[in-house]
Amino acid sequence: MKGRAFLAGVGMVPFATPSRSASYDILAEGAVRAALADAAVELADVAQVYAGYVYGDSTSGQNVVYRVGMTGVPVINVNNNCSTGSSALYLARQAVSSGVADCVLAVGFEQMRRGALKEHWDDRPSPFLRFDEVVTRAHPDAEDIPLAPRYFGGAGAAYCEKHGLDPAVFAQVSVKSRRHAAANPYAVFTAPVTAEEVLASPRIFGPLTRLQCCPPTCGAAAAAVVSEEFARARGLRADVAITAQAMTTDTPGSFDGDLMRLVGYDMTAAAARQVYEAAGVDPLDIPVAELHDCFTTNEVISYEALGLTAEGTAEKFIADGDNTYGGRVVTNPSGGLLSKGHPLGATGLAQCAELVWQLRGEAGARQVEGASLALQHNIGLGGAAVVTLYEKVG
Repeated sequence: MKGRAFLAGVGMVPFATPSRSASYDILAEGAVRAALADAAVELADVAQVYAGYVYGDSTSGQNVVYRVGMTGVPVINVNNNCSTGSSALYLARQAVSSGVADCVLAVGFEQMRRGALKEHWDDRPSPFLRFDEVVTRAHPDAEDIPLAPRYFGGAGAAYCEKHGLDPAVFAQVSVKSRRHAAANPYAVFTAPVTAEEVLASPRIFGPLTRLQCCPPTCGAAAAAVVSEEFARARGLRADVAITAQAMTTDTPGSFDGDLMRLVGYDMTAAAARQVYEAAGVDPLDIPVAELHDCFTTNEVISYEALGLTAEGTAEKFIADGDNTYGGRVVTNPSGGLLSKGHPLGATGLAQCAELVWQLRGEAGARQVEGASLALQHNIGLGGAAVVTLYEKVG
C-alpha cells in the first residue's frame, strides 16, 4: 500500500425488522447523508462509490446514490453474502491506499424479508452445493432445516464434541449481546434476557435455540474513506486509520468434513494472521472487537479463530467475563448481529461505524475506555472473510 486509509466519516440508520422498516433506498440515503455530514464532505468530493447489498436488483447502488445527488461518480455494486459491507469497505480502502482515489464512499444496505434465509435462484447451480454435501454427510436427517442454522448449529455441535463444551454455554453469548445492545439506539433487540429464557426458546438445530440466532433485519450504514493528503488539505479529521486489512476465501480444507472449518474458521484465522503480521499487533492487545455473531455458536468459534483466546478455552474466556466490559476484550459492544440486527449488506459497515465511534470516544454508554485499537471480523458463507484492524491516530 502507498499510504494508510482514514475514516473521515461514518453513518448508519437504526436497524429494524422487515415489518417496521422503510425501503432500502430510503435507509441507504440516510446512512450516506450521515456519513458525508460526519466527514464534512459533499457527494461531489467522492471519486468512487462501492455499494453493497445481497438481495436486490442490479444497480440498486446507483438508485441509492441518485437520491443524494447525480454527480456522475462511478458506482460499483458489491455482493459477497454476509461479508458484503466489509467487501465494499475493502475495495474502498484499496482505492485510497493505492493512490487511485482520495475520497471514496462505501455504503451497505439491505431490505430483507421475514423468515429464514433462502436461495432465490433455483434454475442454476447453487454456490452452496459443496457446502450442503458436507453438512448432509454430517447430519443426513437435517435437510429440512434452513440453510444457515444447519451450518452454524452443526459447527456449534462440532465444537462441543471437540472441546467438551456444555451447549448451555452458548446461551451466555445471547445474554451478553442483549446487555450490550441496551445502550445502542441503533439496535433492534434491547430488552434483557436470561440464560434460562434463551435455552427455553424454541429449538432450531443442534445447540441453537431461537434466541441464539440473528433476526432478519433491514438497515444501512456507510463510511467515507480518505487519504491523509486529502484530509490534511481539506482540514478533515483523520484520527482513525485502517492499519491493516485482509480478505480470504475458502481452501480445500473447508470441505474436509469439519463443520467449524466449513463455516469459516480457517478463512478467519488466515485473515486475522495476515492482519496481525502486517500491523505487528498481538491479538491479546486488542481491547474491543466487532465480530460476526450471526449465531451464538459462531461468536464462540470466532474467539479462537481470531486468536482472542487459545483454542479450546472459549468456555473459560466466557466464564471469566473476558469477552465483555471489565474483561480483556469487549466483544460486540454494539450488541452484534444477534441484537443490533443483521441486514446482510449493511453489517460490515455498521461494525465499522461502531468501532470508529469507539476509537473516537463517541460511543456513549457503550464506550470502551482508552481503546486505541479495534478489530473487525465479518464473514460470508460461500465464502469470504474480512478482518480489519483500526487504529486511533494522534
